[in-house]
Amino acid sequence: MPELPEVETVRRGLEATTIGYRITGGVVLLDRTVAYPDTSTAFLAGLSGATVRQWRRRGKYLLADLERADGTTCGFGVHLRMTGQLLWCDRLAPLQKHTRVRLFMESDQTTPVDQSPMDGRDRELRFVDTRTFGQMWWIPPGIAEPQIVTGLGKLGPEPLSPDFSLAAFRAALAHRKRPIKNALLDQTIVAGVGNIYADEALFLSGIRSTTLCCELTAAQLETLRQNVVRVLQDSIALGGTTFSDFVGVTGTNGRYGGIARVYNRTGQPCLVCQTPIERIRLAGRSAHFCPQCQPKR
Repeated sequence: MPELPEVETVRRGLEATTIGYRITGGVVLLDRTVAYPDTSTAFLAGLSGATVRQWRRRGKYLLADLERADGTTCGFGVHLRMTGQLLWCDRLAPLQKHTRVRLFMESDQTTPVDQSPMDGRDRELRFVDTRTFGQMWWIPPGIAEPQIVTGLGKLGPEPLSPDFSLAAFRAALAHRKRPIKNALLDQTIVAGVGNIYADEALFLSGIRSTTLCCELTAAQLETLRQNVVRVLQDSIALGGTTFSDFVGVTGTNGRYGGIARVYNRTGQPCLVCQTPIERIRLAGRSAHFCPQCQPKR
């Protein structure tokens, strides 16, 4: 599943390609991709005629601010879930096998076509999703985003914002008798962190995945907090991680996997002590760690 760095990579790609483009129509090829409104027809009608002004990210959600011809604003939300991809394509390019939604885009800029190869008069934004768990929302004018995209109201602090402070982190984990790896995956505690970066941050902090939250000292929590931020920033700088499905909006793979310290390295030597990396199942998810660098308490 794309995590915060992958979603942020997509957001930046969308900012670089779609700002100033007007949605002229589209096709929904899989109705259940649309989470709101109730019908694909209403979804496309809400988006049509609106120009993309900004893309934001909240946790693993992508949110676009759209401006209509009459000056009113509405919104567009996307969650990639496990295998979703947003691709900026030539409208005449062959459809990818698992294309679920097509949004046709036209530039509202005045630059002559021959001066702008990305003019957009024949381009589109495609949502490709192999596992079909991804979702999209049209957010009508005057309605708060969490009223439509209800998952937004349940998210914890953004890890790359000042809200992700030691005080907030300690308060969220106080007295919890659950493994710290599980807590890091809880989106109500910290938004956007998933399996890859939880494993990486725990390794850098010397904390075993199975350590209970209540067993961690304030110093350990601060080290972990800092390393969560570090691995997310490192991955964003490398365009995220591609192990299977993730690509940026132009089809580019993420490069963080090439420097991952423990994730997806089962049996390989630890980069610090050469001990083989181990993998266990924890609450239905994999957890990778070095038994030497991350000792049991």
